[in-house]
Parts: sequence; structure tokens; C-alpha cells
Amino acid sequence: MNLIRKGHRKSHRGVIGVESAIVMIAFVIVAAALAFVVLNMGFSTTQKAKTTILSGLSEASSSLQISGKVKGIGCTLSTKGCSTPYLNATIIPLKIASGGDSVNLQNSTAAVKYISNSKSFDNIYKGPIVPTALTTKVYANTTAAFSAAVTDSMGGFISLAVNPVTRSLTSQTVAIVYWTVTSNTNAILDDGEHAVLAIAYGNNDRPAALDKIRVEVITPTGAALTVERNVPNITNTIVDLG
Repeated sequence: MNLIRKGHRKSHRGVIGVESAIVMIAFVIVAAALAFVVLNMGFSTTQKAKTTILSGLSEASSSLQISGKVKGIGCTLSTKGCSTPYLNATIIPLKIASGGDSVNLQNSTAAVKYISNSKSFDNIYKGPIVPTALTTKVYANTTAAFSAAVTDSMGGFISLAVNPVTRSLTSQTVAIVYWTVTSNTNAILDDGEHAVLAIAYGNNDRPAALDKIRVEVITPTGAALTVERNVPNITNTIVDLG
């Protein structure tokens, strides 16, 4: 009888050991599944956070940057017969910032705000001078671009006598964009291309020496590009605004 009892005890111990092993394996599987879920949620949250941060940085930074010196077209006492020296136009070279996205410069998607000591305009942008022929892909200077604006009958450039560089002023303060380096003929400024924002001042809006001018280029995506300059003494036709 004792032997039989001992055999029975050994049999029960084996069953209990197998059950414990099964329970332990089940716990391990459940723990692994939970760990996978937690890790997966962590990776997902991290990815979403990264996307949000990158999107925020993209919106907080401008896709445009100044690609050279800002210059002005001066009206001096000796060269233009002005009673007081003024700026007839301001020239701002633009390009895509490093890592920035292409920018659509159509007047339906972009805007240019102008503020000076005495004037403020919410939007003076009339649009881009988009080249359509191989011989007119780019414009060598602002004079040619303003002449093209007259040909295209853009707002403020209706009269053939209007050209802030060589002739009379526009009836209102307006801004245009033209390309100096381009790889296509659309109105989108791509990486590697160079454009110029040219502001032609109306007769009563021209900034004089010691005025502060502020230009904001508002684009569909990203922050606005802000250009702020103090106008120095105007003694030459070409004025370096820095």
C-alpha cells in the first residue's frame, strides 16, 4: 500500500509541474504580447511626434531667403531732377532656403505687404512676370522686367511711359516678381532658381532718406519672409540697402 501511495504522489507531482509550465508559458506569451503592444504604441507616438515637430518647423520657417544685397533705384537731384531725393523702386533678390520647399508665386497664392514710416499697404503684389519663350526665360535687369510688365498690362504698368528706372512712376505702389535664373517657364520658384521681387513706388509713396521700409512676402506655406531696411542718404541712382 505504501508503494502504491508513493507512486500516486509522484504522478500528481508531474501533472502539477506540467500545469505550472503551461501557466508560465501563458504568462510569458501574454507579457510578450503586451510588451509588443506597448513598444508599437511607443513607436507610433514617436513617429507622430516627429511628424508634428517637422511640420511645425516647416510652418515656422520661411521657404524663401534673400540671395544677395537689397538695392534701391534712386531719384537724385542731379540725375532725375527730383526736388528731394527718393527711392523709385526697391529690388530684393530671392531664392529657396536650404531644405525649403518650392514656392508658388502666383498672385492668387502669394502676397506682399509693405510698411514704411508713413505708408502701409496690405498687398501690393501684382504677380510674376512668367517667361514663355526660350529667349525671354530670364530678365537681365529690372528695367527689362518693368518693360515686360508694361507689355503684359499688369496693374500699375498700363501706360507705355511707365518705368520707375528710366521713365515716370507708376500710379500706385506695386510689386512684381521676375526670374534671373530658371529651369522652366512656370510661376513656381524651385531650388536652384533665382527670382527678384521688384517694388515700384507710386509718386506719393516713395521713401526718402532715413525712412524705414518693411516688406513681408507671404507664401502659401511656411512663415513670411520679412525684409526690413533703413534708407540711407540717396546720392546715386543705385542705392545699396544692405
